[in-house]
Amino acid sequence: MLANKVRLKIAIGEHPHTSAIRNGSIPIEGVDAEFVTVQPQIGAFRRMVRDVEFDVCELAPTTYIIARAYGAPFVGLPIFVTRRFHHGGLLVRPEAGIRHPKDLEGRKVGVRAYSVTTGVWTRQVLIDEFGLDASKVTWVVDDEEHVTQLKLPSNVVHAPSGSSLADMMASGELAGGFAAAAGIGRTGAPTGGWKEVEADYPDLLPDAAALEKDYYARTGIYPMHGTIVVKDAILAEHPWIARSLDDAFAQAKREWLARLDAGEATSAGDKKYLELRNIVGDDPLPYGIEANRKTIEALEATAFRQGLTPRRLALDDLFVDPQATRN
Repeated sequence: MLANKVRLKIAIGEHPHTSAIRNGSIPIEGVDAEFVTVQPQIGAFRRMVRDVEFDVCELAPTTYIIARAYGAPFVGLPIFVTRRFHHGGLLVRPEAGIRHPKDLEGRKVGVRAYSVTTGVWTRQVLIDEFGLDASKVTWVVDDEEHVTQLKLPSNVVHAPSGSSLADMMASGELAGGFAAAAGIGRTGAPTGGWKEVEADYPDLLPDAAALEKDYYARTGIYPMHGTIVVKDAILAEHPWIARSLDDAFAQAKREWLARLDAGEATSAGDKKYLELRNIVGDDPLPYGIEANRKTIEALEATAFRQGLTPRRLALDDLFVDPQATRN
């Protein structure tokens, strides 16, 4: 039977709702899966968009949209394995006098790379909800962009050689910076020398939780991360693989949701999604095109407006509907 299966090299992160796929307890029908672990998963993003190293890969959605706009030979499935809102997580120095997002104009703000999805989603909120002119902010980066063809806007500059965003924030060279891996909470590049550091600064928007609930109720936009992509060549030869992947991820999620309901899932990640249920409803990880149409369209549009893509992309250019593929 194994000889009749399609061998796929797969790089997806370890999540409570993907572990059953990774350990083989939920098989991918018709697939002999070779799972590759990359720590952090950000390293797999770079290897996929530059070398197309994997047959199936979990990518940051903005990285994927940019790569696709430049002709990458892989396509997305509407399976998003991580989600979060982005009103929080942009930190500011207390003495910088920033009380409103527009106060960032004329200032320097640190983000690991301009195309980091956390940064793109946060800028979308600040632009659309608070009127920020993002072109008037100097975005300081200290890492490479995953997609080498990306041409950065003129208001994006690299940190001086030997300096990290964390150091620049501590010295006052930056007025603000993104938390954790998106900016000032780490030093070093994903391909080597990655180190987490303390970033104890206040949020630009201290009432983020209430703002996020209101934002979702008004817009229906629920920011996605971890996007599953598949090589075009694989789907051209075996279109049914899209559905097999979708079925496996859906089953793994159903079993995880049952554990959430039973109080058996108690990790920090589980607790995050329990809290998100208070905003988005029972399913904090909706899959499928229709359930995510508004969110996909919002990210594609803001990526273009932020100067990340050279052209607009229709939803059909970006995602395959797994349930519409032939067996």
